[in-house]
Amino acid sequence: MVKIIEGDLLAQNATFAIVVSRFNELVTKQLLAGSVDTFKRHGAQDADITVVWVPGAFELPLVADKLAKSGQHSAVCCLGAVIQGETTHHEYINHAVAEGIEQIGRESGVPVSFGVLTCQTMEQALDRSGGKAGNKGAEAALAAIEMVNVLRAVEEAS
Repeated sequence: MVKIIEGDLLAQNATFAIVVSRFNELVTKQLLAGSVDTFKRHGAQDADITVVWVPGAFELPLVADKLAKSGQHSAVCCLGAVIQGETTHHEYINHAVAEGIEQIGRESGVPVSFGVLTCQTMEQALDRSGGKAGNKGAEAALAAIEMVNVLRAVEEAS
């Protein structure tokens, strides 16, 4: 029989850090609300959730790294919104942030979820932060919860 390991979506017995970018705060506040709501709906208590604000998306990986390596959090959820402007600046930010977040998870062994919107317009960002395209902050929280439980299941199976 094939052995299948899956993580559930229960947030009890876990602590979560959310790092959120203040830049494009109109959008990121909504991502944060979706993330916090999701953690709570899945069993986390207020005391299990720490929110850290940073200036912009570029600063997310540094703070996420400190939180992941602190030993105080089961997972770190990164939230931000990078919206394309008239130059290619957004491309450099997006690549650096994505690579940084991915690297933190591998190096620390702590799940670090990616809830950073990379949109062409403010309208797209608003749609993805609670509008018609859902809330990507909520999705990032779900990914963090599931990964905490997947890693626990993998450890138990080893």
